[in-house]
Amino acid sequence: MPKYSAERKEAILRKVLPPLSRSVREVALEQDIHYQTIYAWMKEVREKGFTVPDKPTPPAQWSDAEKFSVVVETASFSEAELSQYCREKGLYVEQVLTWKAECMQGFKNSKTQQQEARKQAQADKKAIKQLKRELRQKEKALAETAALLVLRKKLNALWEEDEEH
Repeated sequence: MPKYSAERKEAILRKVLPPLSRSVREVALEQDIHYQTIYAWMKEVREKGFTVPDKPTPPAQWSDAEKFSVVVETASFSEAELSQYCREKGLYVEQVLTWKAECMQGFKNSKTQQQEARKQAQADKKAIKQLKRELRQKEKALAETAALLVLRKKLNALWEEDEEH
């Protein structure tokens, strides 16, 4: 397997990643490299913690995890650094700011969600208690019915014995 210089890898990855977002197979044919090699390089970059979409999809269709990764990655950036990052990734600054706001909104809602979960848990406990009470009543009624059936059979058996004698 041939060794490729870091500069060549980086140049090839720039072609397949945003903003160019060219097809991996197209770049592989152009560079005379097997396409799986490029996918392996993308996997390496992804494992290092950088955001690399699996497929060249528009940022609006990225998963929540990818968007969150971008937010975390750009959290400490200045405006200039954020602009540069966005140009490299094929994003708009407004998209990143919107994703950040959505993440923050999600954290704010977590308190509300916890309160709703507590209320739901209380309601569930009441319902369980009521169902257990009903179950006990039905079990008692069933036991009583079974006892009556046994007694009826015994009574019928006694009457049949009396009739035979």
